[in-house]
Amino acid sequence: MPTNKGRFNRTTPAVSVATATKPAPSTAPVLDAPDALSGSSQKPISPLQRALRLLIHDRRAIFGLTVLFLFVTIAIIGPPIYQHLGGTYPSDLAGPIGPSVYHQYAHEELSQQDALPSARYWLGTDSVGRDILARLMQGLLISLTVAVTVEVVNVTLGIIVGVLAGFFGGWIDFLLARFTDLMFAFPSLLFVILLVGVFGNSASTLFNNVPLFGDAGNARLLVVSIALAFTSWPMMARYVRGQTLQIKEAQFIEASQSCGTNTTRLIIRHIIPHLLSIIFIASTLDIAGTITGEAGISLLGLGVSDPGSSLGLMIADSLDLADSHPWEVLVPTLVLTCIVLAFSFLGDGLRDAFDPRSKR
Repeated sequence: MPTNKGRFNRTTPAVSVATATKPAPSTAPVLDAPDALSGSSQKPISPLQRALRLLIHDRRAIFGLTVLFLFVTIAIIGPPIYQHLGGTYPSDLAGPIGPSVYHQYAHEELSQQDALPSARYWLGTDSVGRDILARLMQGLLISLTVAVTVEVVNVTLGIIVGVLAGFFGGWIDFLLARFTDLMFAFPSLLFVILLVGVFGNSASTLFNNVPLFGDAGNARLLVVSIALAFTSWPMMARYVRGQTLQIKEAQFIEASQSCGTNTTRLIIRHIIPHLLSIIFIASTLDIAGTITGEAGISLLGLGVSDPGSSLGLMIADSLDLADSHPWEVLVPTLVLTCIVLAFSFLGDGLRDAFDPRSKR
């Protein structure tokens, strides 16, 4: 009787003991040496990611960022929305008017002077019957616009002067350092008064076509912005110069120079990106000072004039009514305080997150 023994041996190959006991190849990723030693499979994070994580977990910075986002949103989209909220009311001179008229920051209703908050005027009116909330939103827009304008000039001049002085050194550093010291010695308030006195009367004609600054009462504000910008950039230049002196001694800069990288490409691709952290930190702290300076200049009557609006002008117009109508001076003062504190908290959070010497 035939058997299947030979067929079985031919079709089934023999398997050795070593082959049978050999483990299957592992498909798990190979860990890096640091991760294998630490027992963690996570990839190391970059310094930027570490700084952003620290910033996200900083309650002060998140609070300041939230407050600033709220104020910017109110300043930009608040006026068009507010001018569509409300009913029709009789006016002394214009007859029945809607919210598109009485919610404008420059509209005056002499029969509604120093009115309390109501459904028509949510924060009341000032001494000439203008809507306080409408003027507050316009003042926020003016203050933030001036701060951004001044900071753009501040950062641009600071980077140019600071990088050139720190990277090249020698007589370039000497000349730029002396020029920076000269700008430090020049009083900013005196410079503002000088520019406003020279160009203040002709500012409306010169800047008539400039958006926002060309509106009635805002023309002198551009002169003030230019004056603040040219007196605030020396500190930024010093920050940038000191950081550039450290960066240009790094090994990757020497490697780039040995590879034949030209100076312009070296500064743009390697020096300036490593300056962004100190620039962001200094900018947020400078913006708080700029907003306070603009408010103080408008408080002295050198900035925005009627019928324009700014936080400093609102405070100046309501100081005489602080005893009888305290909310008129309290509202813009609280908003100005919140803005300055928000920028200060954000600046402190950025400094703690991006400064490697800070202890967390």
